[in-house]
This record gives sequence, structure tokens and C-alpha cells, in this order.
Amino acid sequence: MKTAKRMKRLEKGVFSVLLDKKNELLSGGMDVIDLSVGTPNIPPTERVLDTISKEASKPENYIYAIKDLDILRTTVSDWYKKRYDVVLDPKTEILAAYGTQEGLTSAFLPIIDEGDVVILPDPAYPAFTIGAAIAGAEIFSLPQREENNYVMDLKEIPEDIAQKAKIIVASYPNNPTTAVADDDFYIELVEFAKKYNVFVFHDNAYSELVFDGKTCGSFLAFEGAKEVGVEFNSLSKTYGMAGARVGFCVGNSEYIEAFANLKSNTNFGIFLPVQKGAIEALIQDQKCVRETCRAYEKRRDLIVASFGEIGWEIKKSKGSMFVWTKIPKGYTDSFDFAMQLVEKTGVLVVPGISFGKAGEGHVRMALVENEDRILLAAKRIKESGIIK
Repeated sequence: MKTAKRMKRLEKGVFSVLLDKKNELLSGGMDVIDLSVGTPNIPPTERVLDTISKEASKPENYIYAIKDLDILRTTVSDWYKKRYDVVLDPKTEILAAYGTQEGLTSAFLPIIDEGDVVILPDPAYPAFTIGAAIAGAEIFSLPQREENNYVMDLKEIPEDIAQKAKIIVASYPNNPTTAVADDDFYIELVEFAKKYNVFVFHDNAYSELVFDGKTCGSFLAFEGAKEVGVEFNSLSKTYGMAGARVGFCVGNSEYIEAFANLKSNTNFGIFLPVQKGAIEALIQDQKCVRETCRAYEKRRDLIVASFGEIGWEIKKSKGSMFVWTKIPKGYTDSFDFAMQLVEKTGVLVVPGISFGKAGEGHVRMALVENEDRILLAAKRIKESGIIK
């Protein structure tokens, strides 16, 4: 058997590589403190759990969903209006997806033909690169530089690339850099999209996880945004529904129609109990969201403080459920450092190179371990002598 040429553009997922390493160490008796995958350990509320459980016990729910429930789309529309002051037509401007990862990896297909140019941030959430590669796009990587607070500078896009590009992807609060973009960036992004006839994908999966009393909004709240793009949002981190796999693509109605047509040919819709659980998540008392945000902020502060005490300086992330930091002095290869770290201490992090060339020299840590485990990680790192 010969694999398709497109497979050469896809390497084994970094999280699969890290999982293999984790399992190897676990089988050898090591206790692994896993700060790699952003799998939340804060569960959904009892109300959401009860809804999914009750609905899953009903035989009539074991049918093909085919389309999103009308009430789900209406609920998402109401939530967007209340949360972001963005008006969405439930019938034409909202489409559910199996989480934003599935949504983004297939989202390029309705627009991109082989060889079309896509502008992606670097470093970037791997789903962006994978989705563009599956569609056969040529990728232009736009660096997210520390001196620009890890926000893309659209002025760095060469004129010939801007003229040829079909899609530009943005994502703030950002995974992996944790950066938050200001209003001026989004205003400029809409202007850029209109000037060059480029479509915008905005990943807004972490808008509810912003720290230090700050808040984030929606790309679609900016004038003209709906004319040039769509936004992806997710219930995975905000409501602890990562395994339930439910997210949304919202915005430009023409794109939503094309994406819905694609999805109608590839799947039969999200399991009905999950759709109903998503509805409960969005209409329940949103106190749970604030509590989740505070929990991640507290973990962030603890990592910054405890790792700082042992000589590994980490800047406070502005949002998301991660910290993004340079590898310690004396190391230059992020993958090699990550492997040394887990082998010597059992602390597993993601090497920055996994997110693109601009990520080299960094690692990402997910705020998914409880406070006692974070302190244990700092203790092990100190005792290992890996921080020189």
C-alpha cells in the first residue's frame, strides 16, 4: 500500500508522540505530571452532566441527528448576543461542529483549491496547519513575535502574498502563546480582509478564560467582520466538555451554507444528548465559567511563582489555559529539552517547535494539574538540576 501524497504533509501528531513517551515512562513505574495536552480536569456542572446522562438513557435519541437542533442554534444565538453583543441568525449563521479542532481541520475545504495561499500565525495551534495541508494549501507563516506581544503584525505580510491569499487565520486569546489582541488589531484585520478579498477564520475558544480582571470579546463584534469571516467557538474548556466534542462555526452566511453542505456529506450530526448538554451549559448560571477562570488563573500564578523560585522565570499568561515560556538557559532545542525534562523529572510539557518554527526555544504548559501537583513538579525540577 502507498499512502497519498498529502500524507507527506502530515507528521505524526505531537500529542501522540508525547503520549507514547508518557506511556513508556508510566510502564517503567514513573509518576508523570502531565502539563502537555489541554484536557481540562474541571468537569461540567451537575446540571450539564445530569442532562447528558438523562438524554443518553432515552432510546429515541439514538438516531442520526442529521442537523443541529433548532433550539441549539437559537441558544447559541442568544448566548452570542448576551455575551458579545453580536447578533446571529440561528438559521443561516450558526453551524455546530465536533469541537473546534474538527471544525478547523475541515473548514478550509469549502474555500481552498490545491495551491491556494493561506496565511497562518506562527507559532500556531496545529489544527490550523493540518487543515490547510489537507486542503492542499500553500502556507505563508506570519510570526507572532515577543516584541509585538505575540500578536501578528499584518504589515509584515508581503504584498504578493496578500494579493494571492484566500484565507487568514487569527486566534486570540492565543494557543500556544496566550496572547490577547486589542481592538486595533481586529479593526486592521477587517480592513486587510476587505482590501485583499481574504476570508478570515477566527478561533475564539478561550474568550472566557482571560485573567487579571480583563475580558475578551468576539471578532464578529467589529464592524464589517461578518462580511469577511467566521468565528469558531468551543464548549470544551469553558464548560469542561472536551470529551463531549461540541463547538460552533458562526458568522458569514455564505460560508456557513457551504460548510454545512460539506458536513452534510461527511457526518450525520452531533449526538443528540451532547447537543442538549450544550444547551444546558449555555443557559445555566454562568457563575461556573467565572469559577473555572479563577481556577486556571490561580494555577497560572502558582506555576509562575513556584517555577520562578527555582530559577525558571515564566511570564504571566494573559489568557487561555496555558503558560508559554522560554526554555531555560543552556538549552537551544525545545524538543530535546522537553524529553530531558520528562525523563529526569516526570514533568511533561509540549516543545514549542511543535507549533511552528517561531515556537522554537519555548515550551507550552497546560494548567490542567491541581495545585499540589504543580508544587511537586517545581520540587522535582529543582532536585533534578536541569535548571542550570
